[in-house]
Amino acid sequence: MLQPTALDAGLGMESERSKLNGNFTMKAKILFSYLTAGMLVLNATDSAFAQAARAAETKIPKTPAIDVARQLNEAFVEVAERVSPAVVVITTTQKRSDLGAGAEEHPLWDLLPPEWRKRFKEEYGEGGRPRPGPTGRGSGIIISEDGYILTNNHVVEDAEKITVRFKDSRQFEAEVRGRDPQSDLAVIKIKDAKGLVHAKLGDSSAARPGEFVLAIGAPFDLDYSVTVGHISAKGRAFAELGPYADQDFIQTDASINPGNSGGPLVNLYGEVIGINTMIRGLGLGIGFAIPSDIARKVAENLIKTGKFTRSRIGIEIRDFREELELREVFPKVMDGVIVRGIQSGGPAAASDLRPSDVIVAVEGKPVKTSRELKEQVSYTPPGQTITLDVIRPESGGKTRNVKVKVKTEAIPDDRGGIASMRRGQTPSAPAVRSDLGLTVRTLTEAVADEFGIDATQGVIVTVVEPGSSAEKAGFRPGDVITGVNHTPVKSLRDFREAMKNADRKRGVTVSFISEGSRRFTILKEQ
Repeated sequence: MLQPTALDAGLGMESERSKLNGNFTMKAKILFSYLTAGMLVLNATDSAFAQAARAAETKIPKTPAIDVARQLNEAFVEVAERVSPAVVVITTTQKRSDLGAGAEEHPLWDLLPPEWRKRFKEEYGEGGRPRPGPTGRGSGIIISEDGYILTNNHVVEDAEKITVRFKDSRQFEAEVRGRDPQSDLAVIKIKDAKGLVHAKLGDSSAARPGEFVLAIGAPFDLDYSVTVGHISAKGRAFAELGPYADQDFIQTDASINPGNSGGPLVNLYGEVIGINTMIRGLGLGIGFAIPSDIARKVAENLIKTGKFTRSRIGIEIRDFREELELREVFPKVMDGVIVRGIQSGGPAAASDLRPSDVIVAVEGKPVKTSRELKEQVSYTPPGQTITLDVIRPESGGKTRNVKVKVKTEAIPDDRGGIASMRRGQTPSAPAVRSDLGLTVRTLTEAVADEFGIDATQGVIVTVVEPGSSAEKAGFRPGDVITGVNHTPVKSLRDFREAMKNADRKRGVTVSFISEGSRRFTILKEQ
C-alpha cells in the first residue's frame, strides 16, 4: 500500500484548511448578517423609542386642568393687550432754581466766596445759564378719550416739562390739571386730544384678596412691562406715611418697581382697581396701590377744580376695639368708632351726635375703625348730609340714625380763654371733692366769666390731683362736667347723687366740655 508522501500530506492538510476556512467564512458571513440585522433592528427600535420619547416630551395630554390653565393664560394676555394702549410712559424734567444769565456780572458776584463761585459754575456753567434739570420717569393711565391721565403726584410734582409716550411710540406734551399730595394722586392733560383709548376705573370695594391682578408700567425704564399677581390684602394703612396715614391701600404681590408709579393695577375684567404707588423693599412681592374708588373721587375733583378738598364733621374719635373699659358699657358692641369729643362750632355740634356714641355705619356701610370713618367722611362732597348709624350706652345695643351735614371750611377753634390759661385761679363757689381725684364747683355766671367759658349748666372742675384717675382720664381744671352715667348734671346736687349711685370699680361714664369741645370719658377706681 502506498503511503502518502510528505508533499501529499501537506496538500491534504491545505485542503482540509481550505474546507475549514470555507466553513468559517460562511459561518462568519452568516453571523455578520445576523449581527448586522440585529443592529439594524436595534437602530430602528432606538429611533422609534427616541421619536416616542420626543413625542411624550412635547405633547401635553388634553385634560380639564390644562384647558383651564390655557384659558387663564389667554385671559392674562387679552387683558394686557386691551389695557396697554391706555397706559402711558411719563417723562418729566424737574424744575431748577434759575439765577439767570450773566450772573457773573451781578454786583454781588465778587462778594461770593471762591468755593461758592466755583460750585455755581459747576452747577450752572459759564455765564450762569442753568443746565437742564433732572429727569424723572413714571407711568400713567388714560381715563378719558379727551386726554386726561391719572398718575401719582410724586411723578409730576415740581415738573417743568411733562412728556407722555404711547405704546405706539407717539409722544405728546402734557400739563398738570391738578394735584393732591395727601392721596398722592395727580391728573395731567394732553392738549386738544380726542378719541384716545382709555381705561375704565372699576369698583375697588368689590375686589377681594386672592383675585388675580396685572400691573402695567415702565419699571426701571422697561416700558410696558406686565406682571401678574394677586390682591394680597385690602385696607392697608401705615402710620409712618404721614399725610397718607389715614388712607387705605390695596396690597399686591404683582411685581411693582420704580417706574411703575402711577400705572394701573388691573383685574381680569380689564378694569383699573388701583393706581400703583409704592413698594416695601425691592423684590419682596409687597406693593401697594391706591384703590380706584378713592382715585375716582379725587380725579373728578381735580378735573373740575384743579384741587381736592376733604370734608370733615368735627369729632374726636377712637377705635372702639382699643377702648377695653367700654366693653362693660356696650356689651353688645364688637366694632365701631367711639365719639370721644365734639368740636364746638363744627358740623357735628349742630347735629344730634353725642360724645359716647359709637358709630357703626356711614350711609349704611359698616365702619370698624377710625380710619374707615375718616375716609368715608373725607371723600363726601361738601354740603352733603350723611347718615350715621350710632349706638348709645342706654340703647341696649339698638342703633339710631343721626344726620350730619359735612363741611370743608376750617372748624372754629374755641380754645382761647380756656381753663388751661387760668389754672392758678380758684373760684369762690362751694366745692365738692371726688375720691377719683377731682374737685368740682357749681358753674355760676361769675365762674364761667372767670374761666372764660360759654357753658351755663354743669359743674366746673377746679382741681385735678396728679396721678389720679381723673388726670389719667384727661380731665383738666376748667373742664365742665355735664353728665354722669348718661344722667344730666346741672348742679352740685346732681353731681353728688350721680356719683353716689355710680359703680366706681366698673367705671363711671362722664360727659364734659373741654376747650370748647364736648367730650366723653370713663372714670375708674385705680
